Amino acid sequence: MATVEVTLDNFKDTVETNDTVFIDFWAEWCGPCRMFGPVYEQVSEDNPDLVFAKVDTEAQQQLAAEFRITSIPTLMAIRDGIVIYSQPGALPKNNLEELVKAVRDVNMDEVRADIAKQQAEAAAEK
Repeated sequence: MATVEVTLDNFKDTVETNDTVFIDFWAEWCGPCRMFGPVYEQVSEDNPDLVFAKVDTEAQQQLAAEFRITSIPTLMAIRDGIVIYSQPGALPKNNLEELVKAVRDVNMDEVRADIAKQQAEAAAEK
């Protein structure tokens, strides 16, 4: 699958209807973003079962602000509606491929259990 453009209007639907979504926050004027773009496209084509989205931070400033994007490119991975990776910087192809594998291998039951534990601890502190 080629990359898809995500906007404020289709973000929720994109994340809720797909198990795994990678998001590249970028801008046209950003040199590292332009260098990372073809790598991101290639890896998306190599993984057609996953969604690889792009958010133009200039056109989608509200969406970028909601995710506190302060540096681009920023790559984010969302599984089952939970952000499990968010890091600024352009990755080389082999690192992006390793990240895709790592995201696939995450045990989401453990992630949900950790979140529930953190929420319970935070509630107990109040």
